[in-house]
Amino acid sequence: MGTPAKLLVILGDNNCERLIMPTGIPDSLNDLKREIQTQLGVHENFRLQFKDPDFNDFVNLSSTADIEDRATLKVIQLPSSTSSSSAPSVSEVIETSSISSLDTDIISSSHSSAPSTPESLSSVRSQLWPNSFPIPQFSFDAEIQLQRAQLAYHTDGTVLNPNTKLKSDILDALASEIIKYKAYPSSADLDDVAAALVRKFPCLKEKGSLSGYYGWKISLRYKMANYRTKLRNIGCSELNINSHKRKGSVGSPNQVKKPKKAEVNYCPDYPLGETKETLEQQRIALLSEVTKRNNEQVITVLMDKTFSYRRHEVVEEPFIAEFKNRWPALFNEREVCAEFSRITTIPLMSKFMGQLDNFSTQLISIFRKKGGAAAQKINHILSVMDQNVTIEKRRECILKALIVYVNEEPSNLVKEYTDSEHVEALNSMRNTTLGIYVVISEGADATDPYQDVGIIIEGITILENLKNVANACSMMLGLIYALNLAYPQDLRYTFETFQKIFMELDAKKLSNKVQVLKNKLIF
Repeated sequence: MGTPAKLLVILGDNNCERLIMPTGIPDSLNDLKREIQTQLGVHENFRLQFKDPDFNDFVNLSSTADIEDRATLKVIQLPSSTSSSSAPSVSEVIETSSISSLDTDIISSSHSSAPSTPESLSSVRSQLWPNSFPIPQFSFDAEIQLQRAQLAYHTDGTVLNPNTKLKSDILDALASEIIKYKAYPSSADLDDVAAALVRKFPCLKEKGSLSGYYGWKISLRYKMANYRTKLRNIGCSELNINSHKRKGSVGSPNQVKKPKKAEVNYCPDYPLGETKETLEQQRIALLSEVTKRNNEQVITVLMDKTFSYRRHEVVEEPFIAEFKNRWPALFNEREVCAEFSRITTIPLMSKFMGQLDNFSTQLISIFRKKGGAAAQKINHILSVMDQNVTIEKRRECILKALIVYVNEEPSNLVKEYTDSEHVEALNSMRNTTLGIYVVISEGADATDPYQDVGIIIEGITILENLKNVANACSMMLGLIYALNLAYPQDLRYTFETFQKIFMELDAKKLSNKVQVLKNKLIF
């Protein structure tokens, strides 16, 4: 884990952005380009130049070793025809694949307003739920009626009582727009849509309603239920999975499988033209590709292509050991981050570390004001920071103090062992359902004592050599999303904070405890 860095990125004339990398400048040029794609929304094919201090001019960047903190980069757009020349497409490497070079970056496409390749990404949503819901264009006759009603409203305050057809047209259009973001909108989401509707068309406000849109909200709820039934009947995977019956139970509905942690792409349909059989062939090809060195780009392409197939397996809650054997390429830091971005459309590492660093000063101030027995634990944890510690150790102390602050136990998440306790550690790890292990070198400096840091799920070592606890916490969150796991009950407030405050996913609905913390951070 490197020292945090900031870069100035020139995107065009009079268009510059700061690129913040809490974990430091990546070792590979591809990883740096991915950071630019995810953070700055650059979706076209491009190359990079950096300002060479020796010549005081921009030259082509061939290695991230040529740049350091506060360097200046320039993005040079390339024609789409050159995209295949920069790296081999999977079709050139694996004969069974028909992936184009534009399919290689589902992560960047997830930040655009629409998928870049409809053929391969038509079933993958590209955006989070918007802060201000966009009201779509209604049918021509509906727009005419609304314009006339708007004129009457502004003239004498008359509100419109829409007839059945007009109301149905409006609700149909809204349902079609909502499904682009969520199949199962929450009550707060429907509030957003109804409020946006009457804000754009005040003539639709309801008399006798305190909010002016309560009736629209209820109508939207029923419309979405009917719309889901319609989509389920035509085979929409995300909805069809909930129509299955439990084995051994006649007529009993299946456990509802739907997003619980603000997943944008929970169970997408297979890409157009692909079937379970063709995607299984690509999964088998992945097993071969993962054994090769310096093969990250080909692996990423195949992982992108098989994303929907993998999610269909994950939502059925397989055993972790079995799933790891089928998808070994997923279990490394790079692909965990990529999978999290596919699911949520936001970057994992940079967002998590950036928010943690952003709130660190406020969090420490809040922790210092805590009283009782928790105050003693927190003070003991934070006392390490009085020494000259690294930013990674500082992050670890803040995270452990956060766990104590929400009345949970850090040892339930982070289990520490000395290198002399190797056998005891192995036995303990086999009984760990979900946790982070750290191996401490005896006699090492207290500011950087770890020999190894890793993650265990269902008694299996999933990731190792993660270098520090903060990195492991972000990877743990990524794995929970990637493997569709529930938060541990004894750490539910900790992970709720990670999700809703750090990652800002489903941030409107918080438990009382996390809401109090958020209020203290904001005000």
